[in-house]
Formats: sequence, C-alpha cells, structure tokens
Amino acid sequence: MRCSAIIVAAGSGVRLGRDAPKAFIELAGEPLLRYSLRTVAALERVAEAIVTVPAAMERRAREEARRAGLDIPLKITAGGSERQDSVRIALALSGAESEAVVVHDAARPFAPPALFDACIDATRHTEGAIAAVAVADTLKRVDGNLIAATVSREGLWQAQTPQAFRRAALIAAHERAARERWAATDDADLIERCGGHVAIVTGSLRNLKITTPADLELAEAIAKSGVGGRP
Repeated sequence: MRCSAIIVAAGSGVRLGRDAPKAFIELAGEPLLRYSLRTVAALERVAEAIVTVPAAMERRAREEARRAGLDIPLKITAGGSERQDSVRIALALSGAESEAVVVHDAARPFAPPALFDACIDATRHTEGAIAAVAVADTLKRVDGNLIAATVSREGLWQAQTPQAFRRAALIAAHERAARERWAATDDADLIERCGGHVAIVTGSLRNLKITTPADLELAEAIAKSGVGGRP
C-alpha cells in the first residue's frame, strides 16, 4: 500500500515558553522535528513526506530532513492557523498515487516506526486507524472547582498520533469540514462525523505529546535514558 506521510510541525509552542516554534525546540540536542523525520525515513511504504511548518521556516525544515536521512520526495509548506488547516493544506499536496495517508504531530517525538506501520496496516480493513492508550485514571466531571460526577473509564481511550487513513476518505472529510465549518482536534473525529470507521492501535505512554515545560522535562529524561522511539 503506497502511503504519504504528513508531519504537522506548524505549532508556535507558546505554552512551552520558548522563542522558537515548537518543532524546532531541541530535545537532547536535536530539534523535535528531526525525530519524526528520522522515523518516517525508516518506513519502507512511505513514498513521500509533506511537512507543515511556520512561515519562513521552510529552509530550516529541509535541512532537518537532510540531517534525518530522509531520501524520499519531500514537500514543505507553511501551515495554517489551526492544526486542522495545516493537515488540509498538506493533503492537497499529497500524491494521488497514495492509497493511504499517515498523519503525525512533530510534538510526539517517540512514536516508533512499528506504530506507524500498524496504523497503516489497519487501513486495509477500515477508513482509518489511530494510535491510542486506554484511560487508566479515574475520571471526574467538574463544575467550577467541584466534582459533579465520576465518569466510567470503561471503553475510553486517549488518542495519539500517528493516525492513518484512506487518502480519499480523509480528503472528503476535510472538504466537508471546510464546507460545514466543523472544528476538530484530530483527523479521526472528521472521519467519524462522516460515518467512517476508525480502528484503535495500542500506543504507548512513552508516546507523549510535548506541550508544556513539564512535558519537555519528562521527554528529556526519556531521551537520555535511551528508551525513546528513535529508529
């Protein structure tokens, strides 16, 4: 199955409190973006990569791809104001020859190649598949600062990336979302709203998303321990 990879790397990283865009902040001496590019470079079925970055960071992203050893066709574009906009922009650049598209956030540097492959494999039988982990903690619904209810965690999963989809289904979902002004925080939501089916592939707690300084501190510890997701 021919596949295109989209790396979403256009976030500002304001919550990290750094001057640089999030994907170019260093983790254990390497920019976050390089981790995802290195992983994509290890995927045999991925025929091209499309990377969305903040405006004026295109040249820097191309250099990171070179350093990551990426030797497949690469397209780099400025992202949109929201993640959903960035994915839609990248999709428009993806090759029509690809049956599937795998979307990954550069803010998750430790997703291993095997997780990408598992998500791509699952799209043979359904419209999409996402990495996710079962919710382990007790959940509380809160009103103000008071607990309103305890929510059963049975059947609840926490979504991650990578997320893989049939290319045609994802394009159709994004086109409908643009027409009907849907807003979603991940692509699986758009597929679901269109009536598509999305499977779960078991992810890992190490596949954390770096959003806050505390997340970056934890990621530094993981990277230095040698148990991160570098291929």
